[in-house]
Amino acid sequence: SVPFAIRLFPVLLTKFVFLNFLSFPYFVDLRRPELLLNNTVSLYLDTEPGVTVGIWHTVPRSRGAEAQGKDQRWYEEALADAHPVIIYLHGNGGSR
Repeated sequence: SVPFAIRLFPVLLTKFVFLNFLSFPYFVDLRRPELLLNNTVSLYLDTEPGVTVGIWHTVPRSRGAEAQGKDQRWYEEALADAHPVIIYLHGNGGSR
């Protein structure tokens, strides 16, 4: 019956493969990453009208001592230095 249901309702396949209706971790404010990860801030980019993308910026452990107590402006300026930037895109139903 499962293949028949998927054939009849193909949207079910994407719902159960990606589980994009679940939000994890529960009861955690993902807008405040500094509560979960050291040396991390949340930045927001307006990509087009009505669309805002949230980004977590984490500096490497080697710059951790330097990042202690710094504000968001310091993190934005840290993106412009000579160190490489790794972009990791991830999301789920509660945070997309």
